Parts: sequence; C-alpha cells; structure tokens
Amino acid sequence: MNKDPMSFSLDLFSCKGRVVMITGANKGLGMVYAIALAKAGADVFIPFRSGDVSEVRTAVEQCGQRAYFLQGDLTDPDYRRRCVDECLEQFGRIDVLINNAGTNFAAPLPDFPDEKWKTVVDVQLEAVHYLSRLVVPVMIKQGGGKIINVASALSFSADPNATAYTVAKHGIIGMTRSYAAELGKYNISCNAIAPGFFETKLTGMIRELNPALYEKVCDRATFSPAGRGWGDAFDLMGTIVFLSSPASDYINGEVIVVDGGFKATMA
Repeated sequence: MNKDPMSFSLDLFSCKGRVVMITGANKGLGMVYAIALAKAGADVFIPFRSGDVSEVRTAVEQCGQRAYFLQGDLTDPDYRRRCVDECLEQFGRIDVLINNAGTNFAAPLPDFPDEKWKTVVDVQLEAVHYLSRLVVPVMIKQGGGKIINVASALSFSADPNATAYTVAKHGIIGMTRSYAAELGKYNISCNAIAPGFFETKLTGMIRELNPALYEKVCDRATFSPAGRGWGDAFDLMGTIVFLSSPASDYINGEVIVVDGGFKATMA
C-alpha cells in the first residue's frame, strides 16, 4: 500500500474547482445532477435544447457556483463544437462530461416511424459519442478527466414499444466500456450511471402504454431496501457526485445501477 490510510479524507468526494458539462440539465434528472454537483463545489456548463433555465440557474447560484447555458441541438455537429469551445472560453477547462440529454418515442415495432428511430438514436447514442470525442482531446491536454454516460434500466432488458430507446441504451454500455479501454492511459475514466424507474416526464408514458410494467415496478417495493417502488431523484445525487469526484478515480468502464434492486429481481 503506497498511501497511508490515515490520509483518507472526505475531501475526496468534493468537486471543488471542477467544471462539469451536463447535457440537458435544465430539467428532469439532469437538473438534479447539476444541483448535486454545485453543492459539491463544481461549476456547470449546460447545453440544452429547449425549456426554461431559471430554476437550475437559481439553484446552482444559491450553492455559490456558476452556471452557463448554451441552447441548441446536440445532433448538430457545429453546435457540439460550440459547446466545447464556449465551455473553454467561459471556464477554461472541462473536468467532467455527463451525457445526460435524452428523448424517447413509443410505438409498436411494425409501426415505428423511421424518423423517430433516427431522432432517438441520434440523441441517445450518436450525439453522446461525437460530443465525447470532442471533449477527449481537451481532457488529454489537461492531464485527465471523467466521462459519465447516463444508461438506463433498459440497458439490460427490453420493453415493448421502446425499440429505439432500448437499442440506444444498450449501446451506451458498449460505448462506456470501449471508451474506458482506450482512454485509461490518458487518465480519463468513462463510467455510466443507470437509473431505474424514476418519476419523470420521460417515464410518465409507462403508466399509459405499459401499465403491467408500471405495477411491476411498484410491486418491487418488497425487494427495495428503501421500501418503495419508484425512485426519487434525490437517490441519484450521491452517485453522480461520487463518479465525478476523486473518490472514484480507480473505477473505469463500470455501470452503477441505481434502481432499488429492480434489476436483481427482473427474472
């Protein structure tokens, strides 16, 4: 052992001085990630497509941190480049990239529109790769960094009517491991967080389209140490801070599932 165990400090879980780019963090679970990281000491750069930014801006600033926003379409190569350039101009570095932005569309496979397939896969998978690839040279020049991809319960299973989303989220796992294998030598880690079922607008359609699954998630409270079915966004805050902080420096290519035990009981 090279380090004295007595030198361990909870400061390892701090993100003080770090700059985190979080896509789509002006709403939903992404906003929760942004607030958690601001509380841990990070400034945040938020690419977003649409919607209000005042709530997350206020929350981040109340934590004493800076937030900067750039509106656009992550499937646009020029916009992705502007995100990187603008973040460097505003903050001077990119320590952590969290690929959180997402979209979904539900339809039976025979009727799944081609344009909706392309939209979901482009946002959930293609844009993740291309934005990450732009950030990698920045991190190499800095001497390291962290990439965190947002996977899903559907990275390990499949549901009817969710083909594009499921394919994209399975791909996120492969991408995470591939990036980890290639970038570790540059002191860049790539991991994923896989939220289970959380009450968001994106998952709200499950109630209507797949009520049996919705009830199954509710029923799994028996297996959850938290004693409840659907997760609260608060449950993700500690994990995203851990993966963004020095405390996770020796973790690479892993997927941390935050689902209250649902994955363990899917069979």
